[in-house]
Amino acid sequence: MSQVSVVTDSCASIPEDLLEKLQIHTVAYYIHREGEVLRDLVTIQRDEFLSWLSSANELPTTASPGPGDYLEMYTNLIKKGVTQIISIHMTARGSGAYQAAKVAQSMLTEQSPEVRVEVLDTQNVSLCQGWMAVAAARAALAGATLDDIVAKIQRMIPVTQMIQTADTLKYLYMGGRIGMAKRLFGVLLNIKPLIGMKDGIIVALGQARSRSGAYNQMAEYVANAVGKGRVKIAYVHAGALKQAQQLKNILEANLNVVESIVAELSPALAVHTGPGTVGICFYPTEEE
Repeated sequence: MSQVSVVTDSCASIPEDLLEKLQIHTVAYYIHREGEVLRDLVTIQRDEFLSWLSSANELPTTASPGPGDYLEMYTNLIKKGVTQIISIHMTARGSGAYQAAKVAQSMLTEQSPEVRVEVLDTQNVSLCQGWMAVAAARAALAGATLDDIVAKIQRMIPVTQMIQTADTLKYLYMGGRIGMAKRLFGVLLNIKPLIGMKDGIIVALGQARSRSGAYNQMAEYVANAVGKGRVKIAYVHAGALKQAQQLKNILEANLNVVESIVAELSPALAVHTGPGTVGICFYPTEEE
């Protein structure tokens, strides 16, 4: 076991094989659906949830884990001999996870002062958060100190970006998460919106008249952001693997992609994006 343990949330949407390989620990979000309380990727899985969501008349609500959920995770790690933890979370402007983890951190300090926990707000979502957890876990397994890992993630935060498109912003709009992108809502019937995140808030990046047009705009956006430099890209989707692969082919034709991941969003994120969403989470890197 590495000297630093990495904790993140189910919304990071990291593929299960990578979670296991890198020893990343996840805390599940909550989904409230028609009187049921579900745990993201624990009591509800992707295929089942998307099948239901596509015909749902009322959007479920989601809730971040509470302080007790994080404290339970931290305590379980301590029982295994862990004394240093980095806890990595989605934007605090879109979820209460970061604040809940901070409360758990304070509670843990009182009961186990010998244990050090660092809680970070990624100011992002999805595999942008996921890339940071992956980078932290790889550094931990390589023997990096907690201070070095925190510094690494803090360098990633301002340069890790998300872009996604969907057939509709209906789900973001219904869930109240649409933020500055709300101005696109009136033209959704014939337009494929492009949205991203800036300073932890969802924003509109543009629009296209077809999926292929949206994908080409994504490729142009990444090329402008990284130039000829190396880049790592996660291709994320909600029940749209074929389209994610199509996007991957377009982007990797002209970019220096040194690592890629294809991953499906967790149900707690799919609530807000809806079926058919495809996007990317990327960051420039010096790694080979």
